[in-house]
Amino acid sequence: MAANYWASTQRRYWQFTKDALLDLRQKLEDEDRGLAQQYPLPDRRLQSIFFNQQLGKLGRRMTIRQQALATAQVFIRRFYSKVEIRRTNPYLVLATALYLACKMEECPQHIRVVVSEARSMWSEFIVSDISKLGECEFFMISEMNSQLIVHHPYRSLVELQNTLNMAQEEVSLAWSIINDHYLTDLPLLYPPHTVAVTAIFLAMVLKPTQAGLHAASTAAATLANVSQAIKGGDSSQLNEVGATTPQGKVQTLVKWLAESEIDIKAVVDCSQEIISLYDVWELYSEKTCREQIARYVKARGLDK
Repeated sequence: MAANYWASTQRRYWQFTKDALLDLRQKLEDEDRGLAQQYPLPDRRLQSIFFNQQLGKLGRRMTIRQQALATAQVFIRRFYSKVEIRRTNPYLVLATALYLACKMEECPQHIRVVVSEARSMWSEFIVSDISKLGECEFFMISEMNSQLIVHHPYRSLVELQNTLNMAQEEVSLAWSIINDHYLTDLPLLYPPHTVAVTAIFLAMVLKPTQAGLHAASTAAATLANVSQAIKGGDSSQLNEVGATTPQGKVQTLVKWLAESEIDIKAVVDCSQEIISLYDVWELYSEKTCREQIARYVKARGLDK
């Protein structure tokens, strides 16, 4: 069991480049091109929003804490990087991922409770036979090569909040942004601390009382300016960026970024990915996602 991210299986086996992740998924679809064409699915981010909402509802029924829900979402994303989704019952996968995540995060739930609650929510897709969830658990563990330790960005946020003089509303907003990043591919692309710094930057540049996270494009532009300033060593530009906040908090963050070894390009990429999620969220329809998933699950008998 790795005590830190740098020595972990997460870093060694579950961090990909965008191209490598795209290749993995393309190979899965290419194995049965007809299946993919017969059952089109929503944009992956919209699908992730649907899964997140369903998982959240199931978690609330059992009073599951946030870190276990986050771990479950990482398990789901890892699993579907190895297994074509149209060959599975996603509702069973969601319940299984949460059951397994609760074990790993030391808040275990009895398998009968998980099956019962899942069946109450998704009676069309979950049978009462607990062995189905047990079989899916072994399948999931196998596909993840028993590499089940997940490092999250929350810890870095907690460690940095005092250093960067963050107000409580900024911490809360950054926490929410971290929650949302699980709806993207970022957990498979970047280290947890990079995601945490991204969330902190977005939270400190945005004002929680204003238009909210959907106005994040200005934050991305600011971060791009920060990146250029750091690369060029232009302290006047850093000061100009910092002046956007009366309290100078952004200036403190910018100087900290300049002095740290954080990969600014990675932070810019993370910011753009999160902003892209908020943009596509406007197109989300729970009904459409549910219908498209139900269509192939029912047609292929995956709900039995």
